[in-house]
Amino acid sequence: MANVKVLVVDDSAAMRALFCDILDNAKGVSVCGTAKNADEAREQLDKLKPDVLTLDVEMPGMSGMEFLDEVMTTRPMPVIMLSSITQAGTGTARRALELGAVHCFPKPLHTSREEFDATVRQLGDIVIKAAAGELKPGGDSDGAGEGGARYRSDGRIVALACGAAGIESARQVLAAYDAACPPTIVVFDADADAVENAMRAMRHSLPCQLGDAVDGVSLEPGKVWLAHDATRHVVVEPGEPPRLRLIERDPVNGCRPSADLLFGSLARSGLPALGGLLTGSGTDGVRGLGILAETKGKVFVQRPADYAPRDRYDAVRANGLELADLRQEAIPDWILEQTNAVGQG
Repeated sequence: MANVKVLVVDDSAAMRALFCDILDNAKGVSVCGTAKNADEAREQLDKLKPDVLTLDVEMPGMSGMEFLDEVMTTRPMPVIMLSSITQAGTGTARRALELGAVHCFPKPLHTSREEFDATVRQLGDIVIKAAAGELKPGGDSDGAGEGGARYRSDGRIVALACGAAGIESARQVLAAYDAACPPTIVVFDADADAVENAMRAMRHSLPCQLGDAVDGVSLEPGKVWLAHDATRHVVVEPGEPPRLRLIERDPVNGCRPSADLLFGSLARSGLPALGGLLTGSGTDGVRGLGILAETKGKVFVQRPADYAPRDRYDAVRANGLELADLRQEAIPDWILEQTNAVGQG
């Protein structure tokens, strides 16, 4: 029996090489070609006629999700999505399955010999099943299709403060969101270009609405607003529905937009809220998080990795705040659990 031919599409040369190595080591599988973007992939599909396509979610130009949609419309075939943000059960994974992917496979974070061998066996088996038609478009990926039915926002507003070192944590939270996600504001103390580079592909891959903070926008389930304009602060204005307001004011704690102002406005609004400090330098947000906790808001702080700045974390712990102390991998599930109306009495 001939090997299953796979076309590997990823904008990262290192990831293309890694997955070529993984797939070429899998029994019954061979890589027939690679592409770094949608344009190259389109040409390779016509030329090589692969049996299976592996596709990165985040690529420059046309995103992986957009190209997946095109492939399913113009020449349907088994597509396996590969990304650090397509873990089973995430909103991104569910969106990929809805568009027609047969499976979502996480990029390996470590490449020890044992992990490499395990990935070879697992991904190789998935590719063979996909080529044989055993994995159907939109099929379940280890439970990835089940999450939407188990979550309904209770209306609680989520406000996250993120430094440059916490951008990946913010991405992981948003990747877990589906179309019914809690109303969310993410305020960044980071270079605007770095934020945009990190979030660009997610604008096309998430099932929820993801946009830049604009004065007067409503805070409703299914909407996420990113605040990274260094000329204005963001605050919450109560009402039906609550709205986001952008205000001109001097920096607070050296930051604009300021997490302290955002958290403080949420506390004053009396609205149900959840606030969190992701990893970052400085102490902006620590005081505001304490005020939010005093008004019965649900609050957490990210426990920093060994290499990450500890300023915010140490300041929170020094203040003795009672809050959830979470590692990066635990944050998305905790937020969704705390804001889920399903099962609440």
